[in-house]
Amino acid sequence: MEPILIGIAGGSGSGKTTLADKLIECFGADEVSVLRHDNYYKRRVGMTYEERAKLNYDHPDAFDTELLCEHIRLLKAGTSIDMPVYDYTVHNRSDEVIRVNPAPVLVLEGILLFVEKELCDLMDIRVFVDTDADVRILRRIVRDVKERERSLDSVIDQYLTTVKPMHEQFVEPSKRRADVIIPDGGYNQVALQMLIDRVRSQLDLAK
Repeated sequence: MEPILIGIAGGSGSGKTTLADKLIECFGADEVSVLRHDNYYKRRVGMTYEERAKLNYDHPDAFDTELLCEHIRLLKAGTSIDMPVYDYTVHNRSDEVIRVNPAPVLVLEGILLFVEKELCDLMDIRVFVDTDADVRILRRIVRDVKERERSLDSVIDQYLTTVKPMHEQFVEPSKRRADVIIPDGGYNQVALQMLIDRVRSQLDLAK
């Protein structure tokens, strides 16, 4: 049986990663493999750090969608892939890769998953995590300052210049393509349990 692909989209700081991580915790790496959309940011060659820092990373063109679609098709066909690794501290891909193995359930999470039709068509279940904007920006500030070594001023500037307008232009409208809309993502225990039950039924069919 071909693996099932669950796409988890939503705004920055909405709780997408928490939801994906809880699925892994529940089932384990042998049954669920995860792809992170952020790791498919395009590699920027010949640009300085300052030039890369000014790029719009919240626009669909920032992602290597062709490579991601190719990797999904390979995983669905039973072939392992080497997922790129993105280094937020330098605004570029690193030289490392993460080996992702085929599994009965594939989870893909990212902000702009439902924007590209080619990518959307590969998904079996499309989940949109819907979280209030004030909660999302607070989570983003804490994450980027503590984990990604960004200054508070740079986080606020990026949010106002690209994150917020791109959310309104691309992310929010893409919600219409979702099969399921979950308020608060991994923190919504009822919705999380429903998704877990759906994954469990898929795993039972695969046995």
